Amino acid sequence: LLLHMTQSEACPPSCHCKSLGEMQGLQINCSSRGLREVPALPVNTKSLYLQNNSLSWVPPGALDSLNSLEEVKISDNPWNCDCHILYLKLWLEDISASSLANVTCATPAPVRMKPLMQLTGNELGLCKRLLPIKCLQFFWRDLGLVAAATVTLLSVAWALKFSKRLICQITLSQ
Repeated sequence: LLLHMTQSEACPPSCHCKSLGEMQGLQINCSSRGLREVPALPVNTKSLYLQNNSLSWVPPGALDSLNSLEEVKISDNPWNCDCHILYLKLWLEDISASSLANVTCATPAPVRMKPLMQLTGNELGLCKRLLPIKCLQFFWRDLGLVAAATVTLLSVAWALKFSKRLICQITLSQ
């Protein structure tokens, strides 16, 4: 079965994969492997075990392709519960509330040993500073698009007015 898999379906080298049957998906066991980051995972992953590693955060979007995931275990990792943990928290809220209940923060000090599911926006102080910057970037992008659209519309209006004058002059001269 592993020989027929595409690159996106290959078992990560640091993990043990078990087929759950034809067209049933895979069980991916990456537990206790000393992982510092989540490996590229097959899209047909049904069960994912990442507990007891050295994971501190998950990059946004890293787990979005796991549409057939039914079970995930990620406890016993030194999770850094700053602004960057928000992706994992929201993802787990959608996928596995029971797994979210078993995730505890290791850092920073004010939230040490606090369950991730109890983390509030007030404890993500850095996020408050990051959000206005991103909003400001969208503002300038949108302002540029509006300016470009305005210039285009004015150019088209001028061209239409000029073409009417030209047609009138040609008609009058004939």
